[in-house]
Formats: sequence, structure tokens, C-alpha cells
Amino acid sequence: MRGSVERGWGWGRCAPSPLLLLTLLLFAAPFGLLGEETRQVSLEVIPNSLGPPQNLLHIRAVGPNSTLHYVWSSLGPPAVVLVATNTPHSTLSVNWSHVLSPEPDGGLMVLPKDSIQFSSALVFTRLLEFDSTNVSDTAAQPPGRPYPPYSLADFSWNNITDSLDPATLSATFQGHPLNDPTRTFANGSLAFRVQAFSRSSRPAQPPRLLHTADTCQLEVALVGTSPRGNRSLFGLEVATLGQGPDCPLMQEQHSIDDEYAPAVFQLDQLLWGSLPSGFAQWRPVAYSQKQGDRASALPCHASPLHPALAYPLPQSPIVRAFFGSQNNFCAFNLTFGASTGPGYWDQHYLSWSMLLGVGFPPVDGLSPLILGIMAVALGAPGLMLLGGGLVLLLRHKKYSEYQSIN
Repeated sequence: MRGSVERGWGWGRCAPSPLLLLTLLLFAAPFGLLGEETRQVSLEVIPNSLGPPQNLLHIRAVGPNSTLHYVWSSLGPPAVVLVATNTPHSTLSVNWSHVLSPEPDGGLMVLPKDSIQFSSALVFTRLLEFDSTNVSDTAAQPPGRPYPPYSLADFSWNNITDSLDPATLSATFQGHPLNDPTRTFANGSLAFRVQAFSRSSRPAQPPRLLHTADTCQLEVALVGTSPRGNRSLFGLEVATLGQGPDCPLMQEQHSIDDEYAPAVFQLDQLLWGSLPSGFAQWRPVAYSQKQGDRASALPCHASPLHPALAYPLPQSPIVRAFFGSQNNFCAFNLTFGASTGPGYWDQHYLSWSMLLGVGFPPVDGLSPLILGIMAVALGAPGLMLLGGGLVLLLRHKKYSEYQSIN
């Protein structure tokens, strides 16, 4: 992942070769056509038949031959269970008496079970904070002295029904600590906005990740919270289930095009298996202002994935309800910003986005500007050779037509 600010925002040793430029030029059009499949998408807050409302959001995306189920919840730490099936008729079954019990195993199922092609989960376990006041090395990890983390299992969350928006296929989990003796969240909150898509498109706000009907987007926003230091940097601890004894693969992709996220030439991916499989995708950039321009861009560093056996992770009831008491969790940290700024301290605002989906991750086609530059760069030598050949041919013809008077 990103080892320094400079490496993440430019090419460094990853400068594209002429062969790469030519390959991208030839294949830009086919890649730009990926993800045209549409799905019928529905959002439903699953009612709790046993008592007060519980935040359990089911996003169901149905295609001609498959269904994607995203089950988001703030029971415990915010988490999502992602399930892909090979039938358009699969359904979600919730047994609330099991889900809310100390042993929730079997409380969440996708039926028929034999239609499941892929399943995994992400759990957002802790909000991290670091004091970067005396840190001059922008590549330092951790990026400063850590403060005690906020356990997201100990947050109080809004009623998800109040933020459900069928028009944009979105909903927002917004929360603050249950116990806040220092009142750091007195005027602030941490929000997880999830959005599904019925077709391929791109949002208006940076980093403008290309989404398809096979993806769901998460935007995390920390707003108005009082930092515990003058130059606090924030981060997230994220846990996921491995598909076996090994952790999922973390992968970097580089591009020559920064049209949609200026000065960001990298795309990070978490892959749960050999493609096509499940994936998470994000650009290594966050923003310290709501408009998300280049001036407010913050580098995002992802630590390597490691098995989460050395310390206990906050448990997600929905993850255990679906997967049982599995312990093959892996974790990594995302940290946003550098001690040199800009930073959260500018406007007490931080946002970061990622995609979660199944299949082949979306691939950006090259922008018309880049295609034009590449066409000129690759075509100019050919035009020069052609022009030179014409000049030589004309000169030869002129001399051959000369008649001696002697």
C-alpha cells in the first residue's frame, strides 16, 4: 500500500512503458463497456417482530440469472454480509430470536443454501485516532502516538428507517459513542452511507469510483467531532472473513489517467479469491472538505492484512448469525492524512469511499483527453516517417524527370 505521500500521488518506479501505453489504448474501449448489466434493486429494513426496531438493512439486487444480497447492520459494530447466488429467486431469512441471543448462529440465512456461490463479510470495528504533532516522517506507520480507540460496538446509532431513500437506493447509519465523558462527539457524528446501483455509472463527487449493478458503495464521514489533539489523524480498523486459512489478497493497480480523482493514479483492491469473486475497491484518498477537491485530498494508507488472532475483535451478531463461530478473521487499518496536512483539523470533516461487489472489479476506460494525447504521442512517429517518405519520393521523381541539354 502507500508507503509515503509522494509515492501515492505520482508514478515513481511505476512509470508506464510504451508497451503499456499501447495496450491501454487498444483495450480502453472494451474495458469501458464492462458492467452494462442492469439489476432490479430493492432496499428493505427488516422489522423486528420481537420488540423495538433494529438496524438491519437488506439490499437485494436481482439479475436475470443471479441475486446479490447485501445485509448491513449496526447491531454491534457496523458490518455487512455479502452473498451472491446463482438464481434470481433467492431470499433472506431472519430469525430474530436467534440474532438477538448470545448465540446467534443460524439466525441469518440466504435460501436456497445450495444456490450460494460466494459469501463474506466486512466489519468496521474501531475508529482510530493518532497525535501527529511531533511526526515529521509522512510515511511513518502508525502516523503518530495512538489515542485509545473508539469501539464502534459501543456506539448508539440512528433508526435506519428515517434515512432510507428509495429514490437514490441509499440509507445512512449515523452514530456517536454511548459514553462520551469528554464530549468529543457532542456536536459530531460518524456516518456510514450505503448506496446500491441498478446500472453502471459514476457519482458526481470525487473520487468518482466507477460502479456497476454488481456493486454497492459505502461512504464513511466523520463530521464535527472534536479531536483529542491539535493535529489528530483518524483511521478505521476493518476486519473480514478469509476464504480459508489465508487472508484475502490486497492489491494495487496503477493508471495513467487521473481525470476522476486528480493527482491519484492508484486503485486499491481487496480480493477474496481468484476472479471472478468478491472484492472491495477504493482509491487511496480521503477528503477534508465536503466538496472533495484536490486541495482537500488526504492520502489514505492501508496496512497489510494480518490474522486477527492476537487480540479480540468486537463481534458482529449478523456475521456470526450467518457464518457461525468462525475465527478466520483478518484485519487491516486505514489511516487518513499526514502530519504535513491538509487534515481533519481544517474543517473537522473527513470522508472516504469504497465499493463492495462480486465478479470482476470495475475497470476505468481512458478519458478522451488521455486517448487523444496517446494517439498523438503514438501516431506522431508514424506521421513523421510517412511525411519523410513522401518527401524522398517527390525528390526522386523530380530528379528522374530532368532532361540533359547536352
